[in-house]
Amino acid sequence: MEIPFAESFKIKMIEPLHRSTREERESWIKESKYNLFNLRSDQVFIDLLTDSGTGAMSDRQWAAMMLGDESYAGSSSYFNMKKAIHDILGFDYFLPTHQGRAAENVLFSVLVKSGDVVPGNSHFDTTKGHIEFRHATAIDCTINEANDTQIEHPFKGNVDIDKLETVLKTHPKEKIPFICLTVTCNTSGGQPVSMQNIKEIHALAKKYDIPILFDSARFAENAYFIKKREKGYEEKSIKEIVREMFQYADMMTMSSKKDAIVNIGGFIAFRDEKLFREATTFNIMFEGYITYGGLSGRDMNALAVGLDEGTEFDYLDTRIRQVAYLGAKLDEYGIVYQRPTGGHAVFIDALKTLPNVPREEFPAQTLGVELYLESGIRGVEIGAILADRDPVTRENRYPKLELLRLAIPRRAYTNNHIDVIAASLKNVYDRRNSICRGFKIVREAPIMRHFTIELERL
Repeated sequence: MEIPFAESFKIKMIEPLHRSTREERESWIKESKYNLFNLRSDQVFIDLLTDSGTGAMSDRQWAAMMLGDESYAGSSSYFNMKKAIHDILGFDYFLPTHQGRAAENVLFSVLVKSGDVVPGNSHFDTTKGHIEFRHATAIDCTINEANDTQIEHPFKGNVDIDKLETVLKTHPKEKIPFICLTVTCNTSGGQPVSMQNIKEIHALAKKYDIPILFDSARFAENAYFIKKREKGYEEKSIKEIVREMFQYADMMTMSSKKDAIVNIGGFIAFRDEKLFREATTFNIMFEGYITYGGLSGRDMNALAVGLDEGTEFDYLDTRIRQVAYLGAKLDEYGIVYQRPTGGHAVFIDALKTLPNVPREEFPAQTLGVELYLESGIRGVEIGAILADRDPVTRENRYPKLELLRLAIPRRAYTNNHIDVIAASLKNVYDRRNSICRGFKIVREAPIMRHFTIELERL
């Protein structure tokens, strides 16, 4: 008989999970103002809020942490990280930061000015937040197929080249600091960008003399999909594909809490030494000295090892198969999600799952609360709350997709947990016709409101 698939690791350590009652969860979510971010971790049974910093590190990473060099300047851990970035990604210059949004803050402080426009593929929340905080505009140029959850397209993260060229034609070059390409594209459902599309973007960028920034939190997952879905890459290793991807980037930011499988960390990498020098000033002001940038030596060591492990096929195959397994279970139950499943999460189509909840009452947030009440599973809304208000009109923005993201931590849960998630969603879906009201906002921050928003049930 055919040998079934098994994970490419074994479990060395466990963490107990608390099973709560529905009565407890009803009390806790009310106290949290119906904001899933406000829940305590011990009030959550299966935590799918994010895959950022929530994965399980390997024995090699833990061993590397014990060898961390905590020298303030020039530690050996910094040079371990520098070598990994050079060898795997191909960049000569880099600055460590404490996480991805810090990398954006440092880099954008150099590059983004008031009145600028930044085209790209569905900028994620912190990216858009840092752009709009500087009174610039993020312009989404993602292909139209990404907005239909039921279209089966292998690379829904792709940029529409015609849309991008329209932006480059209609705005002065000095008002476009860079093109931002997110790989994989989180907001569109963890969807990958093809190598062909990367090459087309690069050619257009060269034509208009605009640099390209890769938002690279999940670059290894993107390389996996290129290997599995794009002709000509079947026999290439993940590391070979990664090096080819990044040869088309002028710079990159990374939240290393994703594909480097660490609990904290990020960095900016550069081709241009002059830009690197300009960014060091802001790195020293906001993060720390240029050879630690807000990270301990032990964290830099673990990050260096994680970049190596995270670009190995067996690890990625195990990780992405588990996400696909959840998608297959939801197919059995008729639950609609962004197809095909992405690299790090399954994104439930809240408009189709809860059709009776009005858009202005936030269906994806409503679905997230209902799932938590059902069995203590925490996801996150990727919809109108996260989309924030228009910075000029202050009206709510309603994106084309209203999604509940269920992000799967790396090497943390078993497929039994996945079965619980799917069954819980089915129970919510089975009573969808009785869920007709959502929430109203009672308090919100002026930018990136979803983290601290307070809601009231209608």
